[in-house]
Amino acid sequence: MTRFTRRQLLGAGLGTAAMGLLTGCATPGTQSVNAAPTIPAAGGPVKLTYWAWLKDFQNVADIWNAANPNIQVEAVWIPGGNAGGYQKLYSALAAGGGPDLAQVELRSIPEFLLVNGLVDVSRYGANHHAHLYDPTLWKQVSYAGGVYGIPQDSGPMGMFYQPGILDKVGGGTPTTWDEWADLGRELRTQDTYLDCFPISDASPFASFAAQAGAAWLRPEEDGWVINMTDDATLNTARFFDKAIDDDLVTTAYGAFSPGWFAAAAKGGVASTITGSWGDALIQGVSGSEGKWRVAPMPTWGSTGHGSTYLGGSTAAVLANSKHPKEALEFAIWLTTSKEGIDAEIKNSGIGWSPNPDFIGSERQKASAFFGGQRYNEEVFVPATQQQNTDWSWWPVTQQSFNILSDGFRKKAFGTTLVDSVVASEQQIITVFKNKGLSIRKETA
Repeated sequence: MTRFTRRQLLGAGLGTAAMGLLTGCATPGTQSVNAAPTIPAAGGPVKLTYWAWLKDFQNVADIWNAANPNIQVEAVWIPGGNAGGYQKLYSALAAGGGPDLAQVELRSIPEFLLVNGLVDVSRYGANHHAHLYDPTLWKQVSYAGGVYGIPQDSGPMGMFYQPGILDKVGGGTPTTWDEWADLGRELRTQDTYLDCFPISDASPFASFAAQAGAAWLRPEEDGWVINMTDDATLNTARFFDKAIDDDLVTTAYGAFSPGWFAAAAKGGVASTITGSWGDALIQGVSGSEGKWRVAPMPTWGSTGHGSTYLGGSTAAVLANSKHPKEALEFAIWLTTSKEGIDAEIKNSGIGWSPNPDFIGSERQKASAFFGGQRYNEEVFVPATQQQNTDWSWWPVTQQSFNILSDGFRKKAFGTTLVDSVVASEQQIITVFKNKGLSIRKETA
């Protein structure tokens, strides 16, 4: 991933209108927090609030609280980001309030930067801890020479599958996407789908394209550069167009939807390629203990990368925090210490640990549900080392994904994924320009 310079983010790369947003003009009540002097550590006890959609997170915070009487953390549950949590955060920021910390997805960091919503924690020493984190994830919180979130979890991708179903057509898992397609054809003779393709959610497609080597947007000195019609992206779209047209995958439901759970329990769907966090959800498939295993995701052959990420979030310090230094201290403990990571896994079912030196005590063990397989160490540890480091997020990521998803839904009416990708690129360019962001199409 390209590291943004201050000039790229705040200057021509975002345009005059965006500069106004970043200095607080778009969100009443906010100030240019990162231009103000740093806030010194408190002289006495402080109470921090952390808004997150993680379940039972207070149990995690209480472990910290017991050992740190002068920095107490109160957890407040909010809905998932795009399910209402982000709107609550934006509203709180606009009113001059909000929590000290909040759970913010990696892909949403640039959108919060547009409203000056996050503290640059490099001003409080975050870079001293950079060596403790997966470098790919650290790059995804690093903008304009600053650090705007502490990686909290991620989702390296793998293939969750039912070997009992694959055994009906000879067994074995595909190592390439072409082999995956061949396996899908064989399974259709058994009235089973190998997988599904969610035409209402473009996120998995973006991950597959990233694995193939795509990097849709990047900042340069004179603005943003977009390229969603590169070979990696269009070949990925062509591949899944054919998979859908040949009925190798179903578009009737997405992974972990009610339809998917019903089909998985009946043997109607044999596998899913998803983030590491899918292990907990798969355990909700009725009567499936011992029937699932995990393999590396297929690759695009001699090109692309071994894996890719789906999902991931940060512990970000919000702009109106009165105690950013203490908030950073808690965030570092939460995401790098054995106690914090183990507690998050146990209580909140957190995704993949951002600390490459400690995946979590429970995840070092063989899994009874997955037939005694040590899949975390066998599959997901290597996956974190096989990522596309050129992929970066941009200031209108969610709106871009909504546009792409709207286009993909038209697949049911004859529009190809390729056509939708091409049309979406043009719409995304328009969104950038309407927000005053400088953007141009990459040319060969």
